[in-house]
Amino acid sequence: MSKNTLDFSIDGKDIKKRSDTLKVGVNQAPARSLLYATGQVKNDEDMKKPFIAICNSYVEIVPGHIHLRALADVAKQAIRDAGGIPFEFNTIGVDDGIAMGHVGMRYSLPSREVIADAAETMINAHWFDGVLFMPNCDKITPGMLMAAARTNVPSVFVSGGPMHAGVNPITGEAATLSTMFEAVGAYKSGKMDKKDLVEFEQTVCPSCGSCAGMFTANSMNSLMEAMGMALPYNGTAVADSEERKELVREAARQVMYVVKNNIRPRDIMTKEAFDDCYALDMAMGGSTNTVLHGLAIAHEAGVPYSENDINQIAEKTPYLAKIAPSSIYTMTDVHEAGGVPAILNQLVKKGNILHHDRLTVTGKTIQENVAGCEIKNEKVIHPLSNPYSETGGLSILYGNIATKGSVIKVGGVDPDIKVFNGKAICFDSHDDAVAAIDDGTVQAGHVVVIRYEGPKGGPGMPEMLSPTSDIIGRGLGRSVGLITDGRFSGATHGICVGHVAPEAAAGGEIALIQDGDPITINLEERTMNLDIPEEELEERRNHFPEFVPKVKKGYLARYQALVSTADKGAVLKGYDEIVNGTGA
Repeated sequence: MSKNTLDFSIDGKDIKKRSDTLKVGVNQAPARSLLYATGQVKNDEDMKKPFIAICNSYVEIVPGHIHLRALADVAKQAIRDAGGIPFEFNTIGVDDGIAMGHVGMRYSLPSREVIADAAETMINAHWFDGVLFMPNCDKITPGMLMAAARTNVPSVFVSGGPMHAGVNPITGEAATLSTMFEAVGAYKSGKMDKKDLVEFEQTVCPSCGSCAGMFTANSMNSLMEAMGMALPYNGTAVADSEERKELVREAARQVMYVVKNNIRPRDIMTKEAFDDCYALDMAMGGSTNTVLHGLAIAHEAGVPYSENDINQIAEKTPYLAKIAPSSIYTMTDVHEAGGVPAILNQLVKKGNILHHDRLTVTGKTIQENVAGCEIKNEKVIHPLSNPYSETGGLSILYGNIATKGSVIKVGGVDPDIKVFNGKAICFDSHDDAVAAIDDGTVQAGHVVVIRYEGPKGGPGMPEMLSPTSDIIGRGLGRSVGLITDGRFSGATHGICVGHVAPEAAAGGEIALIQDGDPITINLEERTMNLDIPEEELEERRNHFPEFVPKVKKGYLARYQALVSTADKGAVLKGYDEIVNGTGA
């Protein structure tokens, strides 16, 4: 046996590889002929090796993915050196920043389901033995995690990593994409001239990689470390660094380990794993989208999980790292301060948060993975003795506006604001709200209500980064609130509550709000209520208009008909739900 050929056995017993279905027996001679034709399989010895899929998300229009083509070559060589045969395939990818503010944003969240379905199709159609998943940006990471849970083939994840921080040309401080969106708000309000705006455009996103703040991509790629599906430092090692290349090599080699030891995603994706994911999320003040995606992944893994579980994790988890857009610190700062392992090690030390003895793709426990990983800069990652707060950076709010829940990045709200009272100003679309913010209709003391932008109503639950950034850019971040059945970018901060469920299109109470209605958002009690008598609400329900779908053909029409509510992760309804009419 050559030194690069894997001894594919455990305790001396041969393992029947999934791919043997394609390769063994006279009836599979045509399949073997086609495999030789690919050029990936050279001889009979190659045919005996494990077949490893590289599920890559390289696309040229997404800066977080533009470098993945080259990283896949690094992975292929490492898999060959470890005794496997790599086969690369690609998924689609949507760049939320480029899709923002037009109909393209309605395809972003639905693309998650396409990615999960496509990866499932490739993995099971070709009966791979193992998978190296290479995601990076917003919907791609959860889509691939959903596929991993669904197919349950031994898998390891390695993302493309964050970009370098840019520079704010006015202040000289670190800048990220959220800085750019807020600069647009400042320009539209006359607080910035065109020359400065153009300079912002050219400096805030200086390299390949996911945007440099704690937005959805970096949130999900960090959470994969806590889940145990990715190696340490996956969330923070910079995209174009040698460290990232070495991480790819290690992950590729680790795929061969999990295949040999038959460690499968659902062995790792347990209820305890999701608890630990959200503990890290709370400690880092991650994107509100992690709520949506985590619930969807748990659904695929067969793990019962709810937004109430998330609140329970938030209650006991300290907020240790406040990252852009909630501070000046970027993912590079977090990496240099010790990365996700240093944060997890703090949570291990607290004792009552992480399930520290869980299995991970390293073959070790979470505690073993992060042992000795200490904080190197306490300004960036606070120690347990000095948290930003004793509770986590995300909250689930309930009340008569959101009977099934809603989400706020409480870590991105001014800490002096515990309760916000305002008068509703209502819009039935993202575009109408942006226009009213821009022309000065929205004033201090308002709660902007944007509805019919949920999973079904949007359709596709578009992000509301433009209105939230315009509010910040106009200097109204402390005096204007916003609630929506749509969702936010991880770049959103301020008094912004999203994922309101049930959504307006499903008969949710957010559709009953009228201009001038008093609304109370109580962050301490985790409630959000419309302060009018129940009798008045009931009268409005009796005159509730029937929702008319906005799209009648194509993928979005099918998505609109099949999607569940945000509190269930906005997953597509399954067979039983469709046939029996159950579910949301």
